[in-house]
Amino acid sequence: MDYKKTNAPVNTVTRDMMELCDDTGNVYETVAIIGKRANQISVEIKNDLSKKLAEFASYNDNLEEVFENREQIEISRYYEKLPKPTLIATQEYIEGKIYFRNPAKEKEKLQ
Repeated sequence: MDYKKTNAPVNTVTRDMMELCDDTGNVYETVAIIGKRANQISVEIKNDLSKKLAEFASYNDNLEEVFENREQIEISRYYEKLPKPTLIATQEYIEGKIYFRNPAKEKEKLQ
């Protein structure tokens, strides 16, 4: 998933929880699905940011050479302006882009 091209809102939007839980039939299960996907997105964003910032890392411990790098600041600002992982995950859920299954429900169907 390319979180940079998402159409998720940048700020919080009020949503109808009964509409969100139509697929699962359970509000708590829906929240758990969105929460797990948000954690995955958060880890992906953090890894991507760490890779980009590692290019600018200096490995000397000299306090006098501490300076601000313009590119590093721009990268940080860009990631700060991205929608939060929960908003991205909620938008993915609404658009039907998240695959989820409940093994307990599948087991009940087989019996």
